[in-house]
Amino acid sequence: MNVTLWIIAGLLAAAFFAAGTMKLTTPRAALADKMHWVNHATDAQVKLVGLVEVLGAIGLVLPAIVDIAPVLVPLAAIGLALTMVGAVVVHLRDGEGFAAAMPAIVLGLLCVVVAWGRLGPYAF
Repeated sequence: MNVTLWIIAGLLAAAFFAAGTMKLTTPRAALADKMHWVNHATDAQVKLVGLVEVLGAIGLVLPAIVDIAPVLVPLAAIGLALTMVGAVVVHLRDGEGFAAAMPAIVLGLLCVVVAWGRLGPYAF
């Protein structure tokens, strides 16, 4: 199970790092074509979401790799899961339906699995 948690955390880190970097580096107007929620957000809010995703991605793997404060791994997973709850709410509030919210639901559930494993039976 430890290897499975590492694989899930690594995939989550890659996904959140890529998504967060895109939000940090791409102008909001260019994101609006693919991400309709940015039409209702300011530039600062979009950049903040990107920063949270990048920092969460780093927190999923780096503390465990360097063995410094590995308790941050499940905390990062919890933070990203809460971020995905917010994403689901935004998608549903904007009337995009469950199909648009499904990636956030899946990512959030995977974050919960990592948090459960690293806080519980498979802690570092």
